[in-house]
Amino acid sequence: MHGFLGSKFGWAVTLALAAIAAYLLANHTGHVFSALPYLLLLACPIMHLFGHGHGHRQAHTDNKDKTP
Repeated sequence: MHGFLGSKFGWAVTLALAAIAAYLLANHTGHVFSALPYLLLLACPIMHLFGHGHGHRQAHTDNKDKTP
């Protein structure tokens, strides 16, 4: 596996986030559940930005040189 999750740093960040999530869920369940609607609303624009690949724009080729 390549990329962020394939690196040691990626695994460390993932495990740290999982530990934080487990702590918050175990000790602050009421706060976590009260924040869920806002997190769902925040997930929509984040998924839009990263799901459509807006950060990786490629140059479009000009089709004027091609003849049908």
